[in-house]
Amino acid sequence: MRPAHVYASMSADQHTELITALHGPWRNATRIMMVVLSAAGMSASEIADLLHYDPKTVRAWITRHHSEGLAGLPDRPRPGRPRKGSPSLGERIHALLQTPKSWTTARIWKALGHPKLSMSTMRRRIKEQARWARPRLIAKSDPNRDTICADIRDRITALPAGSVVLAEDETHLDLLARVRSCWMPTGLRHRVLTPGTNVRRTMHGAVNLLTGAWHHHVSVKNVSVVFCYFLQQLLDAYPTAPVITVITDNGSTHHSGITKRWLAEHPRIQVIEGAKYSPQDNPTERIWAVLKRHLANSAPATITDRVHQAHTFFQHRTDAQNLTTAAPWTSPWLPEGYGEELRAGA
Repeated sequence: MRPAHVYASMSADQHTELITALHGPWRNATRIMMVVLSAAGMSASEIADLLHYDPKTVRAWITRHHSEGLAGLPDRPRPGRPRKGSPSLGERIHALLQTPKSWTTARIWKALGHPKLSMSTMRRRIKEQARWARPRLIAKSDPNRDTICADIRDRITALPAGSVVLAEDETHLDLLARVRSCWMPTGLRHRVLTPGTNVRRTMHGAVNLLTGAWHHHVSVKNVSVVFCYFLQQLLDAYPTAPVITVITDNGSTHHSGITKRWLAEHPRIQVIEGAKYSPQDNPTERIWAVLKRHLANSAPATITDRVHQAHTFFQHRTDAQNLTTAAPWTSPWLPEGYGEELRAGA
């Protein structure tokens, strides 16, 4: 059987905690209670004694409720203390950060003429105008880029029916892990082992700009002989194509004497070099970006294991995935409408 009366039991600290909350986060509810208790017949002095307020404060909130209702009980906007720093400080910070530089809070403070602000206040004012991020590296463009890209489009348009167009590029596979930001359990920071001495391999890759078919070859070094071997691999992959066009960057192996002699002996394949300093034109670059994200934060024991990781990555990708990733229709190399019939499927 339940007792006739149940009373709350609390320590002095718990009582102080509740009263403090009624004066802080829950003070709007406390003001409502003042009105409710007053309506129940309690005097302002009794309510003030119960809730640890001054009787004048209780009467003030009861009066506010009489005149404005429930909407009058929350705090009204107040101006507060004037902000430190000049009114134009934000504009000066924004203008200063327009110029790329290794800006830190201290450097900005010095560049602004040592305003009378603490570093924490300075940081808050900076965060109103900026964010902490890494700059993005961009390649300088070839002044003749538009002309070169137009010439590539014309040459592709003039190809005979059944020809194959591929975008080719090289990248490096390092035993040393590429470290990238990722989710980790709170309180735990993953550790990725370094190999001590880095070992590197070169991967040649080419994507069919119409079908998304992928071809690659891994070698110890990026030399002309290896590039010619990879071109032979592409020749063998398309035995019936009248012309195989391979669009590349301006790497030295693409126009070396060895490569030119090899191309003269194999007229069915042609190499076209794109504009200088324009990696964004090459769809293969986007394939490499996905590969490197896949390999990031992993530390295989040997370079053979690293190469196996790359082989496995491409074995599990479909042509449609490669086409979607490469998005060749966004490249200025291709004439308008090239591969449009496959774009919807990608």
